[in-house]
Amino acid sequence: MSQTPIKPSRRALLRGTAALAATGAIGAPMVLREARAQAAFNWKRFSGTTIDVLLVKNPRSDLFQAAEKEFTELTGIKVSSEQVPEQQQRQKAVIEFASGKPSFDVSGISLHVQKRMAAKGKWFEDLNPYIKDASLTSPDFAFEDFGAGPVAYARQADGALDTLPFFVDYWMVYYNKELFDAKGVAFPKTMEEMFTAAQKLHDPAKGVAGFVSRGLKNANVPVWSCLMLGQGMEATSADGKLQTDTPEAIWAAELYRKLNKETGPVGSVGFNWNECQTTFMQGRAAMWLDGIGFATPLEDPSKSRIVGKVGYGVTPPGPKAHHAGMFGDGIGISRGSQKKQAAWLYIQHMTNKAQQLAMLKAGAGAPARSSAYLDTATIQASKFGKQYFDCLLASAKIARAALPQIVPVTEFRDVFGVALTNMIGGSDVAAELKKATDAFAPVLAKSEQG
Repeated sequence: MSQTPIKPSRRALLRGTAALAATGAIGAPMVLREARAQAAFNWKRFSGTTIDVLLVKNPRSDLFQAAEKEFTELTGIKVSSEQVPEQQQRQKAVIEFASGKPSFDVSGISLHVQKRMAAKGKWFEDLNPYIKDASLTSPDFAFEDFGAGPVAYARQADGALDTLPFFVDYWMVYYNKELFDAKGVAFPKTMEEMFTAAQKLHDPAKGVAGFVSRGLKNANVPVWSCLMLGQGMEATSADGKLQTDTPEAIWAAELYRKLNKETGPVGSVGFNWNECQTTFMQGRAAMWLDGIGFATPLEDPSKSRIVGKVGYGVTPPGPKAHHAGMFGDGIGISRGSQKKQAAWLYIQHMTNKAQQLAMLKAGAGAPARSSAYLDTATIQASKFGKQYFDCLLASAKIARAALPQIVPVTEFRDVFGVALTNMIGGSDVAAELKKATDAFAPVLAKSEQG
């Protein structure tokens, strides 16, 4: 392939013109300016390079992999990517980054779990210099298009932007409208009403659970912490103190136990999000509390039995506050990579405006870029319908971090995950939280000293 800059194809120009026209905000002169800027940037400068990418198995990674062919045609850079289930991917990242010689050039991370760990371990390159380098960053990348909230979520305390935020996940309630209508049940207006609604909808004889959520230890902690937000409280206070055995935390854990023990499916103690998703889209659960980014297969007739029957509801308010738990993903360049500049071109392409809009169109979650939400034509034509987007936008307005931003967040999830699992088994809620708090307090203290 030629090493010189290439002009965009007629098809690409037409596609760009249509997309821009759909926003109703930009005319033909801007299209020509963007086309010329694209042509002037040398995407081919690292042609012949191969980069390795570590991804978490989810709908966003499916979109990344689907775009690899287009990226290779644009740059001449080949991509070898791997999707690994969430828990295993996190373990793999920790082990490989600790070695100093990770096998991948680019990795995605969960900001709500690995942000501070990544900073402490110096996992990634600071992307600020790359963004400012006009020879490495295409003029149409438009970093300013990324929302201030997601960027602040990704930015480290020292100002480094070691990952680029590409996805923000808000927790909400998926519900089966057909099951609700059949029993004349209204969508719950409060967190407590979630339980009463689940009781009415729970029908084990017909194989239908009133409610499903993560029961697997570690994975289950965000469910509890999202319920705790209904008390206007996070697991740690502003000054970093644990608030995990307070009356508010106990209330949230009691609700978690009731929902899962009394109205959950058999075996849910071993469920992660994927088992919950499968149960819900097979029509075997009336409600599912989890991230809005898991919607994609629910409206896919080849995978789901409830296409067109899915309701998307904002997490109901708790006794003291109304928040939607917020999580997010970032993607960065391994500090140990020998192909950092080629890796940066990959990150640019996978987080560009078209890719972020594709995420929204696919129902794979909330993009970090603001421009995606201006494409009213896409929203109106989406198979997910107005309620999905209303839920997404309403959740964004009340979003609050659901997990503590601490270094040992994995240990936090492990310790309290065991406690929650024990509760479903019948153990005393307050006693389990007290035991977990006492066990985790020295771990947190030690991490802060380091």
